[in-house]
Amino acid sequence: MRFGLPMYGLSPRHQPEAARLAEENGFESVWVPEHLVLPAEIPPTYLYTPDGRPPIEPRTPMYDPWVVLAAIAASTERIRLATNVYVLPLRHPITTARSVVTLDRVSGGRVTLGIGVGWLEEEFGIVGQSFRDRGSRTDEIIPLLRRLWSEETVTHEGRHYAFGPVAFEPKPVQRRGGGRGIPVEVGGTSPPALRRAGRLGDGWIEIGAKDLDDVARMLAVVRAAREEAGRADEPFEVTCSVPADVGSVRRAEELGVTRVIASPVRGHTGRITREDVLDGIKRFADEVIARTGDG
Repeated sequence: MRFGLPMYGLSPRHQPEAARLAEENGFESVWVPEHLVLPAEIPPTYLYTPDGRPPIEPRTPMYDPWVVLAAIAASTERIRLATNVYVLPLRHPITTARSVVTLDRVSGGRVTLGIGVGWLEEEFGIVGQSFRDRGSRTDEIIPLLRRLWSEETVTHEGRHYAFGPVAFEPKPVQRRGGGRGIPVEVGGTSPPALRRAGRLGDGWIEIGAKDLDDVARMLAVVRAAREEAGRADEPFEVTCSVPADVGSVRRAEELGVTRVIASPVRGHTGRITREDVLDGIKRFADEVIARTGDG
């Protein structure tokens, strides 16, 4: 089992320090959230809470994930740098491909692109992007990113995007030596998201499951989609948020979860401080990682 550290609520000024301490204490990855812009009033349309209210407010600070992760990359050596999740259909695929490959090169090949289709319709409208076809655009973007990161010359004529021929350089560090390239892991718990993870993703990121029984049901959908797509034998990550205790982590591993994203700050209300996170990292490493992780 590997462990990821979520960066939600911590000032980006302190994230490189937290990531460095996490790396020293056995965490495998750090995960930053992403929204491009928020409306002044957020409607109750969030998919993962009973009342539709999201865990953010209109004035919640949002940061460019690639800038934040580049700062973390400069302060660490091994820990992976990931998004949970990047709203993929908000940008043109070439823009995303450029940002991600730049971080891959800066970090020496430590990037995981965690993506989702987005849930906030107003965010799409603000930047002039269509909300209704975001799923089909995501289905087109994922393989297109891989082409940009691997092919010498790319010409694309798709339903939503058309360009080329283009030469896109550099290629990712993660392609060297027969590597599979930059992992694209798909987040979400709706049936289309689960099937997309199975058909197109290098992994699935659980978001909003009620419990581990719920995770098991969702994983069955993902695995069926992988089987149907002929991908059942390919490497695949399953990233999940579970309660931060040894028993829950072990049960998740039995289900096939390969990575747990677990906040080291428990039962906290109000603003999360640097001290909260640093103390929590050490405590989590002692209480959970040392007893269950690969270290």
